[in-house]
Amino acid sequence: MKHKPVHDTRFFFATAPLPCPYLPDRVERRVVTELVGRDASKLHDRLSLAGFRRSHNIAYAPACTGCQECLAVRIRAEEFQLSRSLRRIWNRNRGLEVKETKPVATDEQFSIFSAYQGSRHSGGEMSRMDAMDYQALVEDTPVETKLVEFSDPTLGLVGCCLMDQVENGLSAVYSFFEPSLNRRSLGTHMILWMIYRARELGLAHVYLGFWVAGSPKMSYKSKFHPLEARLADGWQELSRDECENGLPSE
Repeated sequence: MKHKPVHDTRFFFATAPLPCPYLPDRVERRVVTELVGRDASKLHDRLSLAGFRRSHNIAYAPACTGCQECLAVRIRAEEFQLSRSLRRIWNRNRGLEVKETKPVATDEQFSIFSAYQGSRHSGGEMSRMDAMDYQALVEDTPVETKLVEFSDPTLGLVGCCLMDQVENGLSAVYSFFEPSLNRRSLGTHMILWMIYRARELGLAHVYLGFWVAGSPKMSYKSKFHPLEARLADGWQELSRDECENGLPSE
């Protein structure tokens, strides 16, 4: 994925090559910069428009040699319409209680986070995170961030979504849920909630991070339409065929 330059006086760095978490036998590199100072939020807004993502006080984007499979994607919230399958997921979780709070980590959240990592990403880097690491993930933010808790009236807390608010949308930083409730599709439900929340706030988009066509870890993102991808010439809507099969090779 290629990005137009973001004109800023601070430094951008390239990371060392690491194994790609999405495509086998490939390596990934990232271009990163710090979000610091009084203008951190404004820079975050500009970088989000350019296809960057945030983690802690770092903004990053893929910069992989010979590969442009990883695309930043966002949903056009106002035009989104529920498909039959997404409507079933929304109705299935209609009874959940939602609490939008400041980004403060709790032991209850971390318990679900650890169970989720062990079930979904066993052996991954995040599965080795301890309570202090989790606290940093949630609380180490230089921009406007909210932690959204989803609770079942009987079961209590069942999932969380960490999200940033940018100038023109909401950005999903990370979400997790109780893995024993997998059939409720809570991850998808959280995105649906973000779409409706963006509408309430008068925001145009919901940013979903990076998407790789054909990657099972990313397939859920292609269920939401209209979906736009950040290409070299800017944000462009993906057709349903492109969502299923990826963009044509150049």
